[in-house]
Amino acid sequence: MTEKSSHRQILRSSFIIGGASVINILIGLLRIKVVALLLGPAGVGLIGLLHNLMATASTIGALGIGTVGTRQIAEAAGRCDQAGIDTARRALFWGTLCLAALSGLLLWALRHVLAEMVLADPSQASLVGWLALGVALTIASGSQAALLIGMRMIGDVARVQVYSAILFTVLGIGAIWWLGEVGLLLFILAGPFAGFLISHLYVARLPPVSTPPVPLAALIGQWQTMARLGTAFMVASLVGVLGQLAVRTLVQRELGVESLGYFQAAWMLSMAYLGFVLGAMGTDYYPRLTAAINDHATANRLVNEQTEVALLLAGPVLLSMLALMPWVIQLLYTADFAPATSILRWQLLGDVLKIASWPLGFIILATGAGRTYMFTESVAMAVFAGTTWLALPRLGIQATGISFLLMYIVYLPLVYWLAKRRTGFCWSRGVLLDMALLAVACVTVTACGFWNDWLGAAVGLFAACSFGVAALLRLARMAEVGGPLGRLVFSTRRFISKLGAFHG
Repeated sequence: MTEKSSHRQILRSSFIIGGASVINILIGLLRIKVVALLLGPAGVGLIGLLHNLMATASTIGALGIGTVGTRQIAEAAGRCDQAGIDTARRALFWGTLCLAALSGLLLWALRHVLAEMVLADPSQASLVGWLALGVALTIASGSQAALLIGMRMIGDVARVQVYSAILFTVLGIGAIWWLGEVGLLLFILAGPFAGFLISHLYVARLPPVSTPPVPLAALIGQWQTMARLGTAFMVASLVGVLGQLAVRTLVQRELGVESLGYFQAAWMLSMAYLGFVLGAMGTDYYPRLTAAINDHATANRLVNEQTEVALLLAGPVLLSMLALMPWVIQLLYTADFAPATSILRWQLLGDVLKIASWPLGFIILATGAGRTYMFTESVAMAVFAGTTWLALPRLGIQATGISFLLMYIVYLPLVYWLAKRRTGFCWSRGVLLDMALLAVACVTVTACGFWNDWLGAAVGLFAACSFGVAALLRLARMAEVGGPLGRLVFSTRRFISKLGAFHG
């Protein structure tokens, strides 16, 4: 694959998954806006805590089978090994079925213990118990997504995201609107149900597994690989969700449920707006990198290309968020969520480092280095949770945002060093320049925003527009984009040339 065609592939997947993510984000923001209006910060905080508990249980129960399943299918597809694909699909199906059932039963059995530990309220045991259904559905839908991603069905993955978000919103908001706070459980379960139903409809359209039955020995071999790698990936993911759960529990106990709502609001915005970039990495980049990981030169080129495109796409959005943050929070939530602004400013600075670190982290996943991946995630979450624990009494809710930034200050050099050891990776000069420019711009806008909201907005919007125009021109030149986007680029270049600001 040539460099230009590789850039086109990255842009194509980014726009498909990114477009779906943007729609998903808008739908999700509408959903949480309604919840914020109906239930307030306390309701948003409780939903975040229960979602986090369900995610923790799902991560443990899934045993990393989705991540490893994607890797196994993508690896077989890279070898054009249809028998290997069929074997991985069968192993993924039966393994997921058993894990989903066992995980749901285990959560139900531990409902009293978890209600006491997480909610500090034993009377909520039945509420926690019903999350078992959400855990089973989450594990099942995760394996279906892994199958679609492994086979690089990019369009279907995007459709599943959009349609499940719409169904989730209709069912979830309907439950809250109809039942009020009593409908909170139905709101939480609506997400896993919608994801499972829609993804099942698309998986059912895939070509069936070959007629000859897959030998039991082949299935056992796949399960052994999935268990070996999956356990390490599961522990790494578990560390992540447990770290988030620990931070949420600390905030609730130290500062109260309203502060937990502020943290949840900032966290959701920080995670959501980057979905259009980071989502494409897991959907298209990870399978491509897995197929090429043994060719270090190709793999390193792919990592640099993905990092460059991610920085150029995310930069204008990140700067715009920094500029308009106080008004965005008030628009998407309510004026009561204003304290979330200080958290989000620090988190967005951390997002610059997060964008640069994610492509490197996939090198560890693609090489199947489960223990190394577990180590990096554990170090990162230890920094996040530990710093929050130490700083929360002194700095208040703002400590969570500062801890997020410190986490990626530690994480980025760690994964870079590990990637360099495994594949000899080095950032290209262009990527280093992009990172430096974006980091300086974000720090400047953040400093202006802390001084005065309107000054931050003016500087941030100017920086976002400048970065956006430069990114548009560079992306079009990289991939030789045609069509409407190409015409837009040509018009932009001609306009800038008239101003004397662009040559060549």
